[in-house]
Amino acid sequence: MSDEGSGDLEYGGDGRRLRWLAHNQARRRVIIDAAIRVLERSEPGDDVQVQLIAEEAGLARTVLYRHFHDRVDLDVAVQQQICKDLGKVILPALSFDGTPIVIIRRIIDAVVRWATDHPTLFWFIELELPGPGPHPLAVAIEALAEQIEQLMNTVVQYDGVELSADDRAGLDPWVFGLIGQVFASIRRWTSRLERAPKAEQLVNMLAESIWLQINGMATARGIDVPNVSLAELIRVAEQS
Repeated sequence: MSDEGSGDLEYGGDGRRLRWLAHNQARRRVIIDAAIRVLERSEPGDDVQVQLIAEEAGLARTVLYRHFHDRVDLDVAVQQQICKDLGKVILPALSFDGTPIVIIRRIIDAVVRWATDHPTLFWFIELELPGPGPHPLAVAIEALAEQIEQLMNTVVQYDGVELSADDRAGLDPWVFGLIGQVFASIRRWTSRLERAPKAEQLVNMLAESIWLQINGMATARGIDVPNVSLAELIRVAEQS
């Protein structure tokens, strides 16, 4: 008996199903990557036809739809992958290495640079698509908000301030809103016929705005945000 048959028997017939699932996932990724390449060659707002994506993937259109329920299913999968790729760009900026304002500027700079280099992908991930389930960009922003909340909690713990129950509950939607402000500003900036100010000036303006809001909220609650590296705050907190 062949090894393949033995494997199917050993796993109760699941071996063949698992191989099919792996093949299906690989084929889906080929299609998603092809769609992203087509988007990269397009302008924001262009109507990208499924046929172009199928041709880019080297598949017949009928084969493409064996792996996606419909066009919305494909578009959502593409949005999810783009958000994952953007997350990989932002992740290094979330390092605790730097003062709060430096970290804020670093995160915003990463998003602005990515949006500048990939204007159509930035436009595409913000599209509202029909159907159930959360928007992929909202999921990505929520994950980013959780990381930023951890940065904020580091400062709060260092100061030894006890936030009220309302403040703790409100931190999530508030941080989510801060990130939304940044995305809305970048969206407006990338859509203008004349992209002004320059990217560096936009990053500085947005970083200053976000920092003033964070610092203002902290000051109102008796929290002194020290102008030192958050990595240093963690080191001090661990020693004490």
